[in-house]
Amino acid sequence: MSGDETIRRSGVTLDPENLPQGDEKREAVRSLFDTIAPRYDLVNRIMTFGLDVRWRRKALSALALPPRSRILDLACGTGDFCRTSEKAGLQPIGFDLSMGMLVAARTDAPLVHGDILALPVADASADGATCGFALRNLVELPGFFDELARVIRPGGRISLVDAAEPENRILRWGHGIYFGRIVPRIGGLFSERTAYEYLPKSLAYMPPWPDMQARIAEAGFTNIERKVFVGAHLITAGRSEK
Repeated sequence: MSGDETIRRSGVTLDPENLPQGDEKREAVRSLFDTIAPRYDLVNRIMTFGLDVRWRRKALSALALPPRSRILDLACGTGDFCRTSEKAGLQPIGFDLSMGMLVAARTDAPLVHGDILALPVADASADGATCGFALRNLVELPGFFDELARVIRPGGRISLVDAAEPENRILRWGHGIYFGRIVPRIGGLFSERTAYEYLPKSLAYMPPWPDMQARIAEAGFTNIERKVFVGAHLITAGRSEK
């Protein structure tokens, strides 16, 4: 498979210069992650200097749920959040659209193949949910926040981590160079260059934070907070008791 221009699998094409939408995006994202699954963890550790591990730990700490709480790890990938949740005494269940990622997963938690916009989970059946580096890969965010509100019990919590540009202008300039130029080279060296050319560009899918915050609130969450790191941000909120 050539990585010079496109990723192509099962008739689906991903062109990093022309970001797909709707069903085309869903299939392109599935293909992309099936392709990079075998070395996904390795490339993540290298390109974030291991910070992705720290960000996940901060996300679980911010979740602030007691041991044995049932956690849905959405877009679980190879199970990083699941493993960290288990170590914290929580009970995670992982969900992912990419079968390739689930096959490569290294966790003892139950794993489910499916679209996290339509979870096979009963209403108000989970104490919390995590999601790592997947918001920009969803077909649409409003439906995702509504689905979170459906499956999380009143008083439950969500903790979402994703890539983000730094707020500081100088740091944002440096991040743009690193994420846009260096990360694709790292991806090409260890995995699939085209995939890692797409991932930086996929930040364009993300709405401005005030718009996202408003939509999370509309879905029924309160105490919405955002913490920005260099290269990522953490979004936490609680499910309304009403």
